[in-house]
Amino acid sequence: VVAFCVSFAGHRWLSFADASTSVHQSLLRFAVTALAGFATNELVFVALLRGWAWPSLAALVAAMVVAAGQTFLLSRYWAFRT
Repeated sequence: VVAFCVSFAGHRWLSFADASTSVHQSLLRFAVTALAGFATNELVFVALLRGWAWPSLAALVAAMVVAAGQTFLLSRYWAFRT
């Protein structure tokens, strides 16, 4: 919860300070974005680790890169629409 609050505050008032959405709207959208990022991270990690037998470190790094990219795109173009 603390990490989510710090992340939201940093995104809202630093990364996307020019956001055209209200704080309430962007908070709700960012919650969905964060949950989607978590789900994507887990799904990609499990798929690469068990489905394609990647080494665990490589699967973890790939999953984090995919989830981070998704989170950035959703934050930029939806949660904090500018």
